[in-house]
Amino acid sequence: MNFIEELQWRGMIHTMMPGTEEQLAKELTAAYVGIDPTADSLHIGHLVSVMMLRHFQHAGHKPIALIGGATGMIGDPSGKSAERNLLDEAALRHNQECIKVQLAKFLDFESDAPNAAELVNNYDWMKSYSFLDFIRDIGKHITVNYMMAKDSVKKRLSSESSVGMSFTEFSYQLLQGYDFLWLNQNKNCKLQMGGSDQWGNITTGTELIRRKTDSDAFALVCPLITKADGGKFGKTESGNVWLDRRYTSPYKFFQFWLNVSDADAEKYIKIFTSIEKSEVEALIAEHAAAPHTRILQKRLAKEVTIMVHSEEDYNAAIEASNILFGNATSEALKKLDEETLLAVFEGVPQFKVAKSVFEVGAKAIDLLVDDAAVFPSKGEMRKMVQAGGVSLNKEKLESQDEVIGISSLLNGKYLLAQKGKKNYYLIIAE
Repeated sequence: MNFIEELQWRGMIHTMMPGTEEQLAKELTAAYVGIDPTADSLHIGHLVSVMMLRHFQHAGHKPIALIGGATGMIGDPSGKSAERNLLDEAALRHNQECIKVQLAKFLDFESDAPNAAELVNNYDWMKSYSFLDFIRDIGKHITVNYMMAKDSVKKRLSSESSVGMSFTEFSYQLLQGYDFLWLNQNKNCKLQMGGSDQWGNITTGTELIRRKTDSDAFALVCPLITKADGGKFGKTESGNVWLDRRYTSPYKFFQFWLNVSDADAEKYIKIFTSIEKSEVEALIAEHAAAPHTRILQKRLAKEVTIMVHSEEDYNAAIEASNILFGNATSEALKKLDEETLLAVFEGVPQFKVAKSVFEVGAKAIDLLVDDAAVFPSKGEMRKMVQAGGVSLNKEKLESQDEVIGISSLLNGKYLLAQKGKKNYYLIIAE
């Protein structure tokens, strides 16, 4: 597999330094991507760089994931309008361990192959590097004029809302440049990759390597991912879409990919999966012939959910979707954990009812009219029950006088009422 050709058809190259393709054709090459450890989980905004490393390893080259423990203590000004909160070492180490577990789903760290992935943390080589040594060894090689010319610096300094830029942030590109130099000298790393907003920082590294060692180093960046409607990729109303199930449930993660637009699905299936070109083209053609079937979205959601979570989580997400949109059974409903149940029925009308009502036992007609206003009147409910149009927990209600007790509650707390085919109500016992 030719790495550059692979990235080109996937739409994952924005800019690369001349000579990059020739270097990769010449020998097994090590490349790194920097990952900011300011949270203990990656989000899908990180996935583009991680997929670049994944394709790089599949092409026979060596991927290095750099956790920015030292640079994470400072904060990268690229694309930011204000400085970040700084983290202490304990928090950064915790975040690093969590991120490594996630990266292991994409990269092979364990094999004996010469291109096994490596995880490094720049805090390990920066923690004992004194300020005096750094400005003497590194600072003298890069001029202030060169640093001021970078877009990330110019944008911050010219921003009307900006309160200026601290020396700490200004020095960021020197620190990132030193990371590349250190990896070049200690790990024979000759390529740095990242998003297009990192081009300035990355080329500071290639320049530093050239001036310090008189050897070549290379840069390759991918486009920043956007949505077809111009919105920010990976953001939802509730915030980032995380890879950690504690922050974004597998069901919600699956739903995010399932609900992207046709134009975005065509772009994302190339970027966020490892499906081969011929199959992707066949899927795109099949989707174009029958867009209503949403073939691209379904395949995209399947591939990414299995890659990030598991096939079991993917199957559970499908089952959960069927509860709302298909003909799922009460058994499928009872299997849902509380987190997924609430995610599936987010947005449906909810009623809170005292738990004591269920402990004593209530007739369905009293519960669904008096305790929870699912029906406006008992007369209306009677008619609908007689017509077979009322279900509780996906089981048809045979009689309006059926007694609903504590044993009917899902997870000991929830009752799902359904009026007709599409009207759901979630009753919560408190």
